[in-house]
Amino acid sequence: MVRRMLVVLAAALLVLSLAPPAQAAQGEVYVALGDSAASGPLIPNQIGPDYGCWRSDRNYAHLTAQAIGASVLRDRTCSGAETDDLYNSQSTDLGDVPPQLDAVGPDTTLVTVQIGANDLGLTDFIEDCLNLLPPPVGDACNDDYMVGGQDKWRVGTDALRPRLLTLVSDIRARAPQARIFMVGYATYAPPNGCYPRVPIIRADANYIRATLMYFNQMLAEQAAAAGVGFIDLQTPSADHSPCASSGQRWIEPYVPTSPAVPFHPNARGMRGFATAVTAAVTSVL
Repeated sequence: MVRRMLVVLAAALLVLSLAPPAQAAQGEVYVALGDSAASGPLIPNQIGPDYGCWRSDRNYAHLTAQAIGASVLRDRTCSGAETDDLYNSQSTDLGDVPPQLDAVGPDTTLVTVQIGANDLGLTDFIEDCLNLLPPPVGDACNDDYMVGGQDKWRVGTDALRPRLLTLVSDIRARAPQARIFMVGYATYAPPNGCYPRVPIIRADANYIRATLMYFNQMLAEQAAAAGVGFIDLQTPSADHSPCASSGQRWIEPYVPTSPAVPFHPNARGMRGFATAVTAAVTSVL
């Protein structure tokens, strides 16, 4: 009897040893797509193989993958990426990188995509509004973007709408079983700004704020139209803009005090964003 039990136990142990771990069998295959707001340039530790993407192993994709117990993470976020770079090779200072969508396949179960800001040049827009001297010596930047009575940024934002719907459709075609989430952008300017701590005058701070709010609203609307999730980063970061103290901010100002590119997330911000992303992706299973 004992011998028979030992044989049965040995057989059971052999089966268990050959079976894949439960987490690997059940864990998400997570693909992260996006630009520098997602990749985490200069946040330690910067990882390869695509070093020109300035990708951190502490960006929200990595932290989310760890939090949800993903079995696979394919992080293809890359600084400077535009929507075209999801389909075509992207040129970086350290060489070309493959199209981001190459990482999406039939085994993919979760996709986050944060893209579009570089299509419009919104980072350059914020940099253009740097104003070391207030009016009348320094000029406001917001008037420069009215062309023919139309706001350049709103026109560009609206032009991006069909491209995002096509992108979601293409992700679905590659990964029919995947849950897809479009990720919005953070708060880069509080109401009225905080001149001179962040040298953007009040009118320009409010213009930047309104422009990015409109952009985030567009992303949310297109996510709803495509039938995918939207992750709001603007609301949780409202009290953590570049105007916040160095110990509270999630987005660094023109002169960073933490390892990060100006007007990009720092490590604290990535942790905050990961909390929002994790909550969103685990609420839809």
